[in-house]
Amino acid sequence: MKKSLLILSLLMSTSIIAQTTSAPPTRKGDQVDVYHGTSVADPYRWLEDDNSEETKAWVKAQNAVTDKYLESLPQRGPVKKLYKELFNFEKFGIPFKEGGRYFYTRNDGLQQQSVLYTVKSLNDTPTVALDPNTLSKDGTVATTGTVVSRDGKYLAYGIASGGSDWQEWKVRDLSTGIDLPDVIKWVKFSTAEWTPDGKGFFYSRYDAPKEGETLTGSNYFQKLYYHRLGSEQSSDTLVYENKEKKEWGFRATVSDDGRNLLIFVWQGSGRKNGLLFMPLKDGAYAASNAVPSTITLEFDAEYTPVGSSGGTLWVKTDLDAPKGRIVAIDLANPARANWKTIVAARNETLTSANAVGGHLLAQYLKDAAAEVREHAADGKFIRAVKLPGVGSAGGFGGRFDQTETFFSFTNLTTPSEIYQYDVKTGKATLFKRPKTAFKSDDFVTRQAFVKSKDGTKVPVFIAHRKGLKLDGSNPTILYGYGGFNVSETPTYRVTAAVWMQMGGIYVTTCLRGGGEYGAAWHDAGTKLKKQNVFDDFIASAEWLIANKYTSPAKLAINGGSNGGLLVGAVLNQRPELFGAAVPQVGVMDMLRFHKFTIGWAWVSDYGSSDKADEFKALYAYSPLHNVKRGKPYPPTMVMTADHDDRVVPAHSFKYVAEMQDAASVTTLGRAGATGPILARIETQAGHGAGTPTSKTIDERGDLLAFVANALKLEVK
Repeated sequence: MKKSLLILSLLMSTSIIAQTTSAPPTRKGDQVDVYHGTSVADPYRWLEDDNSEETKAWVKAQNAVTDKYLESLPQRGPVKKLYKELFNFEKFGIPFKEGGRYFYTRNDGLQQQSVLYTVKSLNDTPTVALDPNTLSKDGTVATTGTVVSRDGKYLAYGIASGGSDWQEWKVRDLSTGIDLPDVIKWVKFSTAEWTPDGKGFFYSRYDAPKEGETLTGSNYFQKLYYHRLGSEQSSDTLVYENKEKKEWGFRATVSDDGRNLLIFVWQGSGRKNGLLFMPLKDGAYAASNAVPSTITLEFDAEYTPVGSSGGTLWVKTDLDAPKGRIVAIDLANPARANWKTIVAARNETLTSANAVGGHLLAQYLKDAAAEVREHAADGKFIRAVKLPGVGSAGGFGGRFDQTETFFSFTNLTTPSEIYQYDVKTGKATLFKRPKTAFKSDDFVTRQAFVKSKDGTKVPVFIAHRKGLKLDGSNPTILYGYGGFNVSETPTYRVTAAVWMQMGGIYVTTCLRGGGEYGAAWHDAGTKLKKQNVFDDFIASAEWLIANKYTSPAKLAINGGSNGGLLVGAVLNQRPELFGAAVPQVGVMDMLRFHKFTIGWAWVSDYGSSDKADEFKALYAYSPLHNVKRGKPYPPTMVMTADHDDRVVPAHSFKYVAEMQDAASVTTLGRAGATGPILARIETQAGHGAGTPTSKTIDERGDLLAFVANALKLEVK
């Protein structure tokens, strides 16, 4: 009798949840596509039209339900208060030097956007070079890049509105603080690169999109241009294009000695690229004699310029070295047979390198933690750079004739610190250390290794308050990415700090598909091997449960973009393993992702439904196509933004509609009921870059409040 009453109570609870958190049913269409003989229904295809009134009404209805639910959570107010407190600290960017002056960004704590400052000496009182907070009232206009001319006279800066990837570039006279009339439009996936004479800069752009396709139309045929100051964009010189290769994109850099323009050629999101160079005369660009020469267009490996001097170009490559090496190329004889290895491959993964102060600074990862080694220009080892601890390091930029550089250091419990580094002596001096309300001494980070399904060792970083009891009762967030050769290293996140302050455990895991262990590690998580990524993530969850850190009812998963795909796929495969899930701006429709904006570039990692074998693999894990009716899905909040033109919000819209339809079948699961399945759709925001502080606090505060409520974590 008692058991019957308990079941009845749970069923009633399920009914109440369904009534209070269900959005109106989403209209189903009759769209069916045939892939290699397999018919696939796509009933929510109409949600791909972000301009239709029906889609806008759907978004409004979804947000109304989600807002009502979030407002009812007792954790929401305390979590946002705590998030604001821990977010409110000075944040500094890594300084760089041009024209005898230093430049760096600073946010006083709660400014919507960080401000670019300049000083003659590091001890001087800084003056404002550019304040993005003056560009809009709500902070939704953000800078996408800032590049100072070598003489220090001009600042080229890119801006984006509402989180879009589309950029508009302007030029500011730094002596007056007044913008010049120059305006460059329809720039995407590009920065600016000044010629040493300071008379203009290179940039890459696409043709203007068709009407109504600004945020969804495919981006093909990028072109490299040169803009001369004082001229209209319509008169800019086309430097390079390839009319036969619509996927090719271009990134320009000018060698430190000003003798050559280097053109990095990319054709997707993979690490393999081509490399061209073109002589510049006396640091100036002249279209009449500009003809690029080929260093390599094999697209068989990574070729990233490190620096150059006296006709020698140093390049980081994984050609014949899966974990990376540095080669020297004589630009007078650039044939591959003449390349010389300067810094040989090591057991550690070479992630980046810079030529500064006459030396080469090589950055490595050893089990996802940073190591930096300094070499002479001929490759001779000089010293290991002493870092403040085990964590992540970044920076080390500068010019070959500069004797100083700057780097940042951080880990899961240490906000980013900035150091000045003397290349000649090897001495690092603290420049900026932020003060925060987060008391890092009260917390601890450890690294462990998890054995995946096929026996592969996967590193995980676990951070929590000291004195943790391993009794399986700890609310835990497991975060992952696993793709595009991106390394998941231990870095300070306010979201993690807030969660730990609330009493939870925060875990990051280094999945295959990333770059932690070089080319082979990346390749093992791509295309037909993508399931390895999900297996690694599932194994990490199972290890945390087996070792009593947490339990299924106390474990939440989170990830964004490719990490949103990860959460969606794993949620379908093992829903009983988790107590909550929050996929953010995820790639959820694996059969159509390549048809929008820059999605075609992800084929290098995912494969394409246009190919039979790759379709089979994609269809097997695509989050949209593997939602099952009757499964006990845990509470799930799908987060996206209306101006996301990288992973278009239709991915999340269609996935949410499918999940909500499946959840309409009441299921008595581990936690008592399926759901709620919610969509949180931010307005005037995009994929994440440039998000104003107020929106960041709201978004991530809601994320943590939702998870805390699902895992039954009280917040004082």
